[in-house]
Amino acid sequence: MAEARAIRVVLADDHALLLEGLRVMIDAEPDLRVVATASDGERLLEAIRRFRPDVIVVDLRMPYMDGPTAVRRIRAEGFAVRVLVLSASSDALSLRESVQAGADGFALKTDSPQATLTAIRQVAAGQMLFPQGARRWLARPAEVDQDQLTEREEGVLALLAEGRSNGEIARALRMSPNTVKFHLRNLYSKLGVTNRTQAAAHFHRRS
Repeated sequence: MAEARAIRVVLADDHALLLEGLRVMIDAEPDLRVVATASDGERLLEAIRRFRPDVIVVDLRMPYMDGPTAVRRIRAEGFAVRVLVLSASSDALSLRESVQAGADGFALKTDSPQATLTAIRQVAAGQMLFPQGARRWLARPAEVDQDQLTEREEGVLALLAEGRSNGEIARALRMSPNTVKFHLRNLYSKLGVTNRTQAAAHFHRRS
């Protein structure tokens, strides 16, 4: 029974010692299980396609494909996975890159092991987990260039603006309702809005 309830985690970091340390720490928890590790963004995508994890813990700076690029690919492909960025620093650029790419949370490598485990559980439970400073500027409305939205996000936004429900959007675009929810959350973050009405108003203003 415990195995069935475990949160399935994929780790991505190009530092082998850190990666192994995280794996050992997480696997020691009865409710968490590492199903794969990756040393770059390309291998991370392969692991997600193969193992379909609940959560990925990803570094921002990796070779071949960095963290933000990998997260954008994950969102564009519609994977129903929660994303926790684990970074060496909490500078404004790192925070902004993480949020704009579509991450669900941000934690520091210097945090205590228990704090990292808690962050994984919180993100798995659907909580948005960002430092207070990031929440302040994320809450400010911003003008978004159309090119910043993926093709799928544009499709979801257009149907939302027509008043379609999540179920109707899912059927029209041939995706699952959970995937629609992921795209909506990314849209809200990119547009600087908090609900469907504000997102629809942004669409109509732009049109």
